[in-house]
Amino acid sequence: MLPITRRTLLAGLTATAMTPAFAETPHSAFGALSTAEDVTKGLDLRGKTVVITGCNSGLGFESMRVLAMHGAHVIGTARTLEKGREACAQVTDQTLGRKVDQKVGQNISPKISPPTPVVIELTDFQSVVDCANRIRSLTARIDVLMLNAGIVLESFEQVNGLEKQFVVNHLSHFILARRLMDLVRAAPQGRVVTVGSGFHAEAPAGGIQFDDLSGKGWFAHGYAHSKLANGLFSLELSKRLAGTQATSNCLTPGPVLTNIRRYVASTAPKEAKTVEQGAATQCYVATSPQLARTTGEYFKDCNPAPQSNDQRNAAMAAKLWDVSTQLTRKYLA
Repeated sequence: MLPITRRTLLAGLTATAMTPAFAETPHSAFGALSTAEDVTKGLDLRGKTVVITGCNSGLGFESMRVLAMHGAHVIGTARTLEKGREACAQVTDQTLGRKVDQKVGQNISPKISPPTPVVIELTDFQSVVDCANRIRSLTARIDVLMLNAGIVLESFEQVNGLEKQFVVNHLSHFILARRLMDLVRAAPQGRVVTVGSGFHAEAPAGGIQFDDLSGKGWFAHGYAHSKLANGLFSLELSKRLAGTQATSNCLTPGPVLTNIRRYVASTAPKEAKTVEQGAATQCYVATSPQLARTTGEYFKDCNPAPQSNDQRNAAMAAKLWDVSTQLTRKYLA
């Protein structure tokens, strides 16, 4: 069993060597017990297009359900079309069909377009390209690109010689974001929301293992390594979006029990949030009007949060962008 799982995997606890959050970033009245419905209450998202990876279960499904409930057209990705269709149909049947005044408010129309499923297999870069092309055929702009899907492994696995969690959690999302970035920038205020983890602080010493991304020797910290990559990607993207209306922010959902634990055998953390609570921060970052100008930040429990020095390392973030580009060049737009 890997060390990270013996410390209650996905607990999202704050680690040492943390830097303080930016003082100027808006704070909210929401917290660890807030739900995705709480943080989006009263919002009208009609006319907005949201792309969510990993829509068929856990935080992705709950985010799709809640944002669709408020009128957004959600394009949800899943590993198979069958899983995607099932999840989207469930949202349509159970959420969009309920009375308008039950949860949303009288100002939201019950005539909401149902979510649209799209296939993506994050271990296959060509599948990511095909997914991006399919999304481009469905919309001319993306108001929210929520990079949510991911895996946690206890055993050492690789994809084309690279540590698998780094491929699935980072590189495939890097390709997807790069191929869709013009659509994000085409929105009045496009947002890229990257779901990271508090475990980013437990990445191997030195941060991203640029000298050997195979995972050999450090795979026990592979999940943390991939989550650090998520945070650094979000940071570098925020710099590259400077001067535009688009933003890039990262977050940790905190301890929450979802299907991401399907490959691990460790005992689940007793203090885990519900899925409804776990999805709150990503929905808040995706939709809160007060975050329209916030970029390059990291959130936990719907507020700015401390993060490791490595995740704030601009030089490491820039190098990761360059190395990721080299590794995926043939799949980039």
